[in-house]
Amino acid sequence: MGKITKEIPSKMKEAMKAGDQLTLNTLRSLKTALTNAAIEKGGLSSVLDDAEELTVVRKQVKQREDSVEQFEKAGRKDLSEKERAEIVVLQQFMPEPLTEAEINAILDAVIAETGASSKKDMGNVMKLMKERTESRADGKLLARLVSARLS
Repeated sequence: MGKITKEIPSKMKEAMKAGDQLTLNTLRSLKTALTNAAIEKGGLSSVLDDAEELTVVRKQVKQREDSVEQFEKAGRKDLSEKERAEIVVLQQFMPEPLTEAEINAILDAVIAETGASSKKDMGNVMKLMKERTESRADGKLLARLVSARLS
């Protein structure tokens, strides 16, 4: 059982005691998403490791970010604020993000290691960057930095 799955019940209790419906509902949603991912992985008795759990949390955050964008386009500030609050709840399970300087240092090492020199090498560089940053960097930011470096 992963670290996040172990943390959720105690955080749900805290939210219930505090009467925080938004946090409670967000945690319930996350718990359901983790359960569904475990079932997809290998049945009801399957468990996710920490990396797989982080992938689920990241996906939940991404869904909410997309919703915020859609709600703002539609002029629904009330709904976008709710989604932003849910993102804050979910981000407590995410590791501390890398700074752009840290990402660039990793990128320098990956480019030196692979000998990448043009856009055609971007796939190999991105694969290694995702492994090395261990979900501590946004994919869009990685793609932008790698693309800028290899052009």
